[in-house]
Amino acid sequence: MLATQLAQLLAQPAGVPEALEVVAGFDAALVHGFARIGDEQAAALAALAGAVGGSPLAAPVAAAVDKLGTGSIGPEELSALAAGRAALLGAAHDALAAQVDSTLGRPRAEWVAGAAGATEPGNLMAGCRSWLQELAITGWRGVDHDLVAAADKTIEALWAEPAQRRLAVLLDGLAAELGASCPVATMARVPAKRWADLWARALLLSWRGPETVVGTPVSGRLLILGVDLHEHGTAVQAQAHGVLEAAEGAVHRVRVSVSAAKVDTIVGPAIWQLLGAHPRLLQALAEHRALEVTDLTLTAGGDLLWQDERAVLGSAADPFATARIQLAAATGSAAAPLDRDPVHLAEPVLLEGYRVKDGALELDGHRLSLELDRLPSSGPLTPGLLTGSAACLGLLRWEAGHWTLRPLAVRKAVKGVVTDAHAGDWACGPTDPKVVKAQAKSGDSVTVLRERAGRLLRK
Repeated sequence: MLATQLAQLLAQPAGVPEALEVVAGFDAALVHGFARIGDEQAAALAALAGAVGGSPLAAPVAAAVDKLGTGSIGPEELSALAAGRAALLGAAHDALAAQVDSTLGRPRAEWVAGAAGATEPGNLMAGCRSWLQELAITGWRGVDHDLVAAADKTIEALWAEPAQRRLAVLLDGLAAELGASCPVATMARVPAKRWADLWARALLLSWRGPETVVGTPVSGRLLILGVDLHEHGTAVQAQAHGVLEAAEGAVHRVRVSVSAAKVDTIVGPAIWQLLGAHPRLLQALAEHRALEVTDLTLTAGGDLLWQDERAVLGSAADPFATARIQLAAATGSAAAPLDRDPVHLAEPVLLEGYRVKDGALELDGHRLSLELDRLPSSGPLTPGLLTGSAACLGLLRWEAGHWTLRPLAVRKAVKGVVTDAHAGDWACGPTDPKVVKAQAKSGDSVTVLRERAGRLLRK
């Protein structure tokens, strides 16, 4: 990325700050709940209605706001408000994605919708909406253990329906976060946007039946740019970003995601052992090699659904060279409707000719904040390596109202020798002698836990 391109990116598209301000106002109103609407909450709701006034949502959102003013609201009206909020975030997402595409000269595909199933009838979806309605009326500050526990039976029933697994995971996660935060009234700071995101998405999903995944079988050469590790106390996901040179000649920007369950004691390089069911992918990450893939499904959202047995390791492929040569011509994917939120933006970019100062990349006086707190402990990337580096591969993301860069790899001259460090370098085990020694001293936590689990099962 050049300095002129960075300057263009840092100038926000018209209307984006205003749209996000309206969403923030609605989220703040949700913190205190809709049981009693004060002047500030009323103004935030009126702003939401005004913001979608020129869209098909104008009438239902305006009607919902009016009904809230009378002190009564049902799931249908709350769903209209959730849809209005989602529409504003979607508009901001589209404007920012278009800004990236025009600035970097990248093509992007149009969204192809899948066939939606019939809306689920019966008491199950009604139970979901009823609990979400109680949350909205009570507000996050009023959430206690009794209100959280009221969702237990509904969530249990959702888990029993494979077609509703997406909604089950979402509601289960929201309930778990709320339960761990109770009593919310004593929290110094409420994660208003995050909980509003989960609440709104769950409410909208409750009106939709199971969707058919739209995808096409593809074969070709996969060139990996880097891997972004998403780690939670009970799960881990490695999301590799890359370029697929399809056999028919098209070039796509794609994501490959593999996940595994974990416990919170498994951290650092040991994380990779949990993803051992995908040895070819891990080897490609560790050795920077291409993969020849056959008949994998590429979804409309840009996800390459991974099947390790359909991949063959190819020759060495330098991610920095791939980014320099292929990224501009590779076609990006459109976002699914419910994923049209600026927080989901993650565009791979290559930056050169910068300097690192005070946690940001500086390029001709323009600053791009670095997500140094997201550097994984499972790889060799450290903040120190970024200082003095000559090139950085990363994900351009939108966070808290501005662009940030999440580093995936750096290139740096160390004692006259050019050295690369990638987040996935330790996918097949650490290569740093100090880390290997420390790991040997502390023991293999994954092996120990598996052995103990085996003993329990045998008993």
